[in-house]
Amino acid sequence: MKIYHNPRCSKSRQGLQLLEKSDQDFEIVDYQNNPPTKKELKEILKMLDFEPIQLVRKNEAIWKANYKNKELTNDEIIKAMCSHPKLIERPIVIKGNKAVLGRPPENINQLL
Repeated sequence: MKIYHNPRCSKSRQGLQLLEKSDQDFEIVDYQNNPPTKKELKEILKMLDFEPIQLVRKNEAIWKANYKNKELTNDEIIKAMCSHPKLIERPIVIKGNKAVLGRPPENINQLL
């Protein structure tokens, strides 16, 4: 199991606590300092069954300043998230070929 985690995010910390209490082995990916590649992000989106825009934090200043109200392709949205990992919703938890967005953190229970 793997959690894409941002230690500065309360929802992400709550998700991490759920995993810690589960007694399952998991890997923590600090995606702010180690952002996913375009290929990895596409795989994550497929596991989530999300369109790229569904994974974007649209209230982030970076999004508002650079991308909001623009007609972007899925690839352009993915590139924006890879370039600015702060735009990626969190936490994302992956187990095998399934993934959930931990918003709310209780969603993670689907994988436990």
